[in-house]
Amino acid sequence: MPLPCVIDIEASGFGRGSYPIEIGFVLADGRAMCRLVRPDEGWTHWDGEAERLHGLTRDLIERHGQPAAVVAALLNDHLRGGTVYCDNWAHDYAWLATLYEVAGCSPSFRLRHLRELMDDRQASLWDGACANARAHQGNNGRHRASQDARLLQQAFASLSGAT
Repeated sequence: MPLPCVIDIEASGFGRGSYPIEIGFVLADGRAMCRLVRPDEGWTHWDGEAERLHGLTRDLIERHGQPAAVVAALLNDHLRGGTVYCDNWAHDYAWLATLYEVAGCSPSFRLRHLRELMDDRQASLWDGACANARAHQGNNGRHRASQDARLLQQAFASLSGAT
């Protein structure tokens, strides 16, 4: 079984008013891409707890982020027609919807939950597989989008025998 394409999103916070600030994905062949997203004018919510998790300051993403339209076009170009998997569908779906609404376009890919690819046994081992992948990755607990997408892909591979 080939590896799934996995996406991860870092955000300004959790819940109402939050928005994507970094989006990263890893393709089935292992190629990865990550982009910071410059906050749109109406995106004002900022949660210090989320910043402590991902380590991205609002100043950094304002200076180095790309506009939502640029990031949305990049995602559409690389992910067109495919199914992309994530580990937190409800949040990731909402954040992608926020990105694409501001960009004025729609995703060219389908977003699905990684759990859909697992049987009950694999799902019961998921947290341990993620912990093992994190230990091997050595990212010191930082949550960055493309690193987390690769971690999720590696954890899935360890449970499924995917190559």
